[in-house]
Amino acid sequence: MWLLRPPGVYRPQEDTWLMAEALEEAGIPSGGRVLDVCTGTGALAVASGLAGAREITVVDVSRRALLAAWANARVRGMSVRVRRGDFGDLVGHGKFDVITANPPYVPSDGVPDRGPARAWDAGPNGRSLLDRLCAVMPLLLADKGMGLVVHSGLCDPDVTLRQLRGGGLKASVVARRTVPFGPVMRERAEWLARRGLIDHEQEHEELVVIRADAA
Repeated sequence: MWLLRPPGVYRPQEDTWLMAEALEEAGIPSGGRVLDVCTGTGALAVASGLAGAREITVVDVSRRALLAAWANARVRGMSVRVRRGDFGDLVGHGKFDVITANPPYVPSDGVPDRGPARAWDAGPNGRSLLDRLCAVMPLLLADKGMGLVVHSGLCDPDVTLRQLRGGGLKASVVARRTVPFGPVMRERAEWLARRGLIDHEQEHEELVVIRADAA
């Protein structure tokens, strides 16, 4: 999929395409309302539009990312609603039939306030956004709604499953893929090994897509 990507906007990688495949397999209800969290280039928003979504909302903290998502939808004749800020700010402002999320999940010393690293750095256990997303998703999903979240196996998928189920959602892993480390993980491999998150000399990680369904 060709995508406009301004400087500083995260390039879609294997996690994005694994999510797109899971979304295609799951399907979108006819005329469904979609929320794409941490949209980046808007790749998953575009995939939702191609799958038949009626309304698409994208949210990100990056202005450049939102511009990219808007432009990538526009050139395909799609319209998206753009929201800059935190996905939690959407609670109480409508619900969605489908939520897609490819949040930052790379373990890091801290969580940056600005700069491109916001697209991947996610605190010591990689869950700074994942935990909040799991808490908020039940409040954003419509009845019978579906959420799809992708992250690394380093972030403990079992924790994600427990949190989503604790919020009253049915949750299961629907896709897995082992991929070589990308640039960020390769650069951080020694630090990750020192913290016991990966083995020394490890060069691959498992990506998982978790599906959550509202009753």
